[in-house]
Amino acid sequence: QVQLVESGGGLVQAGGSTRLSCVASGASFTKWTRAWFRRSPGKEREFVAGISWNGRLPYYEDSMKGRVTISIDNDKSVIHLEMKNLKPEDTAVYYCAADQDGLGFRTTSAYEYWGQGTQVTVSS
Repeated sequence: QVQLVESGGGLVQAGGSTRLSCVASGASFTKWTRAWFRRSPGKEREFVAGISWNGRLPYYEDSMKGRVTISIDNDKSVIHLEMKNLKPEDTAVYYCAADQDGLGFRTTSAYEYWGQGTQVTVSS
């Protein structure tokens, strides 16, 4: 049974940084795509960043480029999302997701597995 568990986040001041992690278990995750999405209050869940199973192909939502970095550990079980220069509009629940087909899509429907989410609140 695949499980994804996020950690990190919390309350951050505007302009600050934070690092989220997602530990995956229950599969080898070879060839899987892993990603981060977020849902801000009153909005749909949106793509933030994704990465191929070997870490060679990170990709980002255009509006987030330059402020976020996604990475994956060598054993492929843990991914991270580092965010800097945070803004109040970055306040959201951040979700880790995994796609066993490794397609690298940016839509929620492409991802079969989801974590419970971790709250990031950016104060002004």
